[in-house]
Amino acid sequence: MHAFPAVRGLMRSSLFALGLSLFALPAAASIDYTDAQRDTIAELVEQLEERHYSKQHYDDTLSAQHLDAYIDALDGGKMFLTAADIAEFQKYRTQMDDQLPKGNLDAGYAIFNRFQERLEARLQGLIDDMPALVAAMDFTVDENYELDPEAREWASSAAELDDRWRKHLKNQVLSLRMADKPAEEIPETLVSRYRNQLKRVKQYNSHDVFQIYANALTELYDPHTNYFSPRRSENFNISMSLSLEGIGALLQSEDEFTKVSRLVPKGPADKQGELHPSDRIVGVAQGDDGEVVDVIGWRLDDVVDLIRGPKGSTVRLQVIPAKSAATDERKMITIVRNEVKLEEQAAQKKILEIPNGDQTLRIGVIDIPAFYIDFEAMRRGDPEYKSTTRDVSVLLDELQSEGIDGLVIDLRNNGGGSLQEANELTGLFIEYGPTVQIRHSSRRVWRDGKRVKSGYYEGPLAVLINRLSASASEIFAGAIQDYERGLIVGDRSFGKGTVQTLVPLTEGQLKITESKFYRISGDSTQHRGVIPDVEFPSLYDDSEIGESALDHALPWDQINPVRHRRYDDLSTVLPRLTEMFQERSQHNPDFIFLEDQIDLAAQTRDLKELPLNEAKRIALRDKQKADALAIENKHRVAIGEEPLKELEEEADEEDGDSLAAAEEAAEEDADAEASEEEADDVLLSEAGNVLVDALVLKQQRYAMHTPEQPEN
Repeated sequence: MHAFPAVRGLMRSSLFALGLSLFALPAAASIDYTDAQRDTIAELVEQLEERHYSKQHYDDTLSAQHLDAYIDALDGGKMFLTAADIAEFQKYRTQMDDQLPKGNLDAGYAIFNRFQERLEARLQGLIDDMPALVAAMDFTVDENYELDPEAREWASSAAELDDRWRKHLKNQVLSLRMADKPAEEIPETLVSRYRNQLKRVKQYNSHDVFQIYANALTELYDPHTNYFSPRRSENFNISMSLSLEGIGALLQSEDEFTKVSRLVPKGPADKQGELHPSDRIVGVAQGDDGEVVDVIGWRLDDVVDLIRGPKGSTVRLQVIPAKSAATDERKMITIVRNEVKLEEQAAQKKILEIPNGDQTLRIGVIDIPAFYIDFEAMRRGDPEYKSTTRDVSVLLDELQSEGIDGLVIDLRNNGGGSLQEANELTGLFIEYGPTVQIRHSSRRVWRDGKRVKSGYYEGPLAVLINRLSASASEIFAGAIQDYERGLIVGDRSFGKGTVQTLVPLTEGQLKITESKFYRISGDSTQHRGVIPDVEFPSLYDDSEIGESALDHALPWDQINPVRHRRYDDLSTVLPRLTEMFQERSQHNPDFIFLEDQIDLAAQTRDLKELPLNEAKRIALRDKQKADALAIENKHRVAIGEEPLKELEEEADEEDGDSLAAAEEAAEEDADAEASEEEADDVLLSEAGNVLVDALVLKQQRYAMHTPEQPEN
């Protein structure tokens, strides 16, 4: 997640000024740095070198990387600066490591001022010429728009840069046409978009520049090390939840969009159910009928200000779904703002009934959305304070009294929380022993875990994880796996195995990675995550979500293991368990549906370019819809339901009963959503099946190795 202002979004906006000479316009006002910022950058470099876990020295090599990262942060799409500009900036390549420790910020501010001059000129030219530019577009020409800006080279001429703008703007206009925006409103919409961007660009100040420049350095150490300016500390790495009233989502800037990074479990957006990780927010509206504000190219904190609001109020988000490769598809999502309450994140239980031959086994499920603890209630001595471990202990007792044959702990989408609770929870499933190792940047290692022998749940256990299971979830799952106390099933976890600390500076503060988590096996949870014993198909693209998808993430490594007990020898059953899972999934219609959806999403992600010929673009969209409908109907037929005519039925005005048609369409849409939920629930059912398989296999092996008793 980028912790600097969303300048990159502005830089990658579609701007094209036909025949515009950048050097003919007045230069943007120059921004300079302050004495306080001189002191702050010197302190920041010192803290990075002394306290960061990686122990990197800010030398010529890192200075060169800093220059590249800073230019990429400003103009990652290569849409403003030219090859000549980049050549001129090379004089700073090995100077910044000498300048910053002395409080010299000349390089960063000189580069930014050049960039802002280019940016303001492009925006103004686009605003002035938009109607003529749109009118001149020919959507019958066969040409394509490149989707990956990183594949571009720096433009060597004004003509090359102008053509890049032409295609980018043409793609935006075509997207609006495909989203049924009336032709006469498109120029006005785009002018409004870029006028808002220009207004925000002109509001950039020294704090903004400093934050971008500083974070281009800090994020070379790792993606979780960030500088926060005094004014922006609240608004970066944003969680619009818990202490803030909002929708309960983590957001980040990516290109010109605001992207959903993660949903807070049981938060308003999570409970509403339509917003998903990797969705891109392109518009925000207030209330049930407020005007949609186009937020493409906005700064991250400005978008968040629009989304936040008082408890009980409504916000409408216009999003491009994650599964859509193009920017043509738009979806409106209505969410009522609220706070995430601790009790709503509490663990919950249910029982799955799993058929096995002539019998049905009862598998308990405990869903843990987060590792929570009410520290305030605990400190004041409240004997009924809530915590994950206390709640799970009660649920576990209830499930055992109800006669379960095994237990699944569901940690899907659990982004972590209290380390203390991860340790305490592990203690419910082992007699005693360490849970986690923590190594500081000083290389001192300390261990935490269950120190006193006590009773624990000894029955069959499985832990279900996915790509969004992170941090404390990975500590718990890793410990269960290392002790061979239970099976880990699902998808590889997130891989967040680092610990951050906040350090105050002269201005603002530095969030710095100072320690790293290690399992008792000695393996880090960082980058690699926890690898399941039985791996399910992934609902998430690991190139987009997870620690390994982040630039400069610290690597996986190992330290010395801790001697620990192994409660079982699961290696004897794992090969057969995997075979049984694969055999079963080949004939399970819900699993087939899930895998078909994953394959379709992968095909969409593989698109490298989009046609700018309107007929071909429509054909591409229609094919994607037809493929999605075919997958849906294949599943419906397999489970004995009527196929849909379309994924999104509309009222048929010609049938004489539009209300009935609309109600029928709504029912079909609801059925489609239910099918998607069933496809997701199949993962939980399959976790129960795998646990039952393990139980049966162990019983068979026990019977085979038990000597027969002599007859009397």
